[in-house]
Amino acid sequence: MNSDAPLWRRLQPVVTVLLVVTLIGIPLWLVVVTAGKSRGEALEPNLSLPADWQLWANLRAVWTDGDVPAAFFGSLLVVVPTVAGVLTFGSMAAWILARRATRVNAVLYALAISGIVLPPAVVTVVLLLRQLGLAGTAVGMIGVYMGIYMSTVVFFVTGFVRTIPPSLEEAAQIDGAGPVTVFRRVVLPMLRPVLATATILICLYVWNDVFYAFFVVGGRLDTLPLNLFQVASAGLYLENWHLIFAYVLLMSLPLIAVFAVAQRKIISGITSGAVK
Repeated sequence: MNSDAPLWRRLQPVVTVLLVVTLIGIPLWLVVVTAGKSRGEALEPNLSLPADWQLWANLRAVWTDGDVPAAFFGSLLVVVPTVAGVLTFGSMAAWILARRATRVNAVLYALAISGIVLPPAVVTVVLLLRQLGLAGTAVGMIGVYMGIYMSTVVFFVTGFVRTIPPSLEEAAQIDGAGPVTVFRRVVLPMLRPVLATATILICLYVWNDVFYAFFVVGGRLDTLPLNLFQVASAGLYLENWHLIFAYVLLMSLPLIAVFAVAQRKIISGITSGAVK
């Protein structure tokens, strides 16, 4: 038993790399090589290299014929206010829940983070938005996303705030700072790692979402995933897998770049907030 332990420790990095390559590398390779093929080669997507790379031509065709600029603007119109609103209100609520240890706040915290595991009722949400006159609008979509992902921010930030010494806030209060000033000048700057984590995760969720966007703003506001669904069903992209995969690659590039740059912040934010 003891003789096998050192061997297993040596094999752990190899096994990890193989799992990463299998689960992430192969699907990513399939997307890239299919996006670089001609229509005839891409009729049956596989892992083989294209005979003649046409990646840039396919990306240009998708950019112009697939209305990518308009869909990109629609995604930004939804993602940016959603992230700003969720981080603002979620961090403020998490600060109160972490600092005031009462039974009422314990119940409120449990209700707040229950959204992580309890899926929203889509039909009820759509009916409510219709009653409010927000169905099919960007404001309604932003409200839905904020309601869905507020629990994620509360969960991460509450755990992180509990690691901050209360004496820092008490010192500011002694100097005459009010609650808003204490939060803005003392607490908020120290929340940057966990807020960076929450920002990246929520951007990933909202940027790639098509399910809720289809029911709330389908046909009235284009986002990149929703536009991909629409053009993939149209005659232009019918069985044109090279264009579909080129669209997927083009849509994923901003998030891949952000994730590659900020992956350390994601790890540090999770370990500092959720674990502690």
